[in-house]
Amino acid sequence: MNISPVEKLFTAFNETALLLQEELSCTFLEAVAETGENLFQQAILQEEISELSVRRLKKIYEEINLDKFSNEEIRKAYQLVILKGMKESVQPNHQMTPDSVGMLVGYLVEKFIRAASYRILDPAVGTGNLLTTVLNQQSNKKIESVGIEIDDILIRLAYANSNLQEHPVELFNQDSLEPLFIDPVDTVISDLPVGYYPNDLRAQDYQLKAEEGHSYSHHLFIEQSFKHVKPGGYLFFIIPNGLFESPQAPQLREYLKENAVVQGIVQLPLTMFKNKNSAKSIFILQKKGENIKVPKQAMLVNMPSFSKAAEMDNVLRKIDKWFLENKM
Repeated sequence: MNISPVEKLFTAFNETALLLQEELSCTFLEAVAETGENLFQQAILQEEISELSVRRLKKIYEEINLDKFSNEEIRKAYQLVILKGMKESVQPNHQMTPDSVGMLVGYLVEKFIRAASYRILDPAVGTGNLLTTVLNQQSNKKIESVGIEIDDILIRLAYANSNLQEHPVELFNQDSLEPLFIDPVDTVISDLPVGYYPNDLRAQDYQLKAEEGHSYSHHLFIEQSFKHVKPGGYLFFIIPNGLFESPQAPQLREYLKENAVVQGIVQLPLTMFKNKNSAKSIFILQKKGENIKVPKQAMLVNMPSFSKAAEMDNVLRKIDKWFLENKM
């Protein structure tokens, strides 16, 4: 039976994580981060495990030569084992951006950003899956990445994930809405965390704070991203379709009018979501600056189901045409 490279890697991640989970009495996701680090360092870093387990781990690791796998194969296998762990843990913030959406963001980043080298920020990096999906699509470019994540386990997974794929990523374990001590970036990508931000005192430092009650964290993430992107830099946000229907939407509209040029909105296929209310889009913005070319009209695209090849081709042709008319 022929097993694919992704299955082979997934099996290795899974078996070694289960072994470490038992030995270290930790959660499966913590064990996934540990095994990812072992594989990257080509060593067993846990000192407190039995001799028998060390031998079993060594045997599995020795059968895996990471150089024989592509970055995408490594990312997919690691993502699958993380998804398995997320099904077992019930934390709502442990959710991953679907692959098809990550690929589409990567495609758009490549279309909009022509520079051979640049800096990219994901202020809600999670496990690093969206960031590495995007990085894997940027061919022959020198990219420095920055990721910020408040959750300890998720950032450990992001660390192992970017190491295994050999992406140079600077990671910060902190609340993204606290002050960020990072150099300005050329572009931002983010699957925006939607909800209320509990720290009202911190929210006071933002223009987009609520007049009363809690502020929307997704609005504050947008503002924080604008603070850290250079003039003329692009921002790619995965947003809820109802972003401009909330009571705090007028403030957001004003803020964007002041600071941004809207380049486009790509509505994701409704078939991807449980119901209409949870549907999302990719919102493409550019920070205002000198010599910014405002498009004749923003790119407005409704994506068909990703499985419909002919319709997808048609939409991608429309996107190409938009670039010819607005970006040349």
